[in-house]
Amino acid sequence: MRKFQDKYLILRNFNFNSDIKFTTNVLKGSIVHTYETLDMIDQNLVSRGSQKLSSLVELANLSSIVGNLLGTGCAEYSQGTYYRNKPHTYPDLIAADKTLPGIEIKTAILKNSPKGHQPKSGYYLTYRYCLTDENGHRNEGEKEFWDTVTIWEVKMGYLNENDFGYSNTESDSGKTAVIKTASLNAMPLLYFDPILVPYKHSLSKPYKGYN
Repeated sequence: MRKFQDKYLILRNFNFNSDIKFTTNVLKGSIVHTYETLDMIDQNLVSRGSQKLSSLVELANLSSIVGNLLGTGCAEYSQGTYYRNKPHTYPDLIAADKTLPGIEIKTAILKNSPKGHQPKSGYYLTYRYCLTDENGHRNEGEKEFWDTVTIWEVKMGYLNENDFGYSNTESDSGKTAVIKTASLNAMPLLYFDPILVPYKHSLSKPYKGYN
């Protein structure tokens, strides 16, 4: 089972709002919990001759699974500060201290913008991930081994309803509220893996979401 590696990771902006009791330990713990759970599932599947979970479900369903695991990890590592809300209920995390706001968790793969069903104002915690090999690498000549969920970016901030692009057309698969690119880019960046970023990025010319 892989270990959480933070040698190259950037952790920043954790003092962006004193109303949110969200620490580096909670963030790292949410990712550790997700990795450990997915690795156990994948090991069991592979031992039975099956493909890994990421190859068995649609990406939208995979993002939903990842989001649920991240939420469970946040609650577990918050040491009682937050607990999980009921399924399909906003927000995903509720503060034990009723004077503190809740937190909604959204996930997306690669450059995609996280989305939900309805635009709602509140604090959002967004995770974007990519598929890598089991060691967290994305070597171009080995795409057939990209079957492991690895987080590359985490952002957190307050969003208003106008920070979402809302769609409810007849041809749409359902009501969707996508976080606007500009709004996502402006959210404080908490966690970043410069090795896996799917944009062109350098210290002299960082990607637009780097702040």
